[in-house]
Amino acid sequence: MNSEQLLSAMTPDVYERLTYAVETGKWPEGTVLSQEQRDSCMQAVMLYQSKHNVDAQHMTVAAGGDISFKSKSELKKQFHAEQQDIVRVNPND
Repeated sequence: MNSEQLLSAMTPDVYERLTYAVETGKWPEGTVLSQEQRDSCMQAVMLYQSKHNVDAQHMTVAAGGDISFKSKSELKKQFHAEQQDIVRVNPND
């Protein structure tokens, strides 16, 4: 299977499963991956990101195949902006 065939067969659900497998070293059902399987999953995740990732996060492969890095200050700004949307409840009030 070439890379274009792989990309056309990958759905967002498959991408999420592969991402989980790469991050945890096991499938969502709990089966542990071998190092070779984990490496293959990582390659598939990076290939998918290179075609579909239009909102690249820190250290990801953005659409077009460019590696995207965000500085610490950029990440702080992003997380601070996202925290503004969080409603905090203080149980002691």
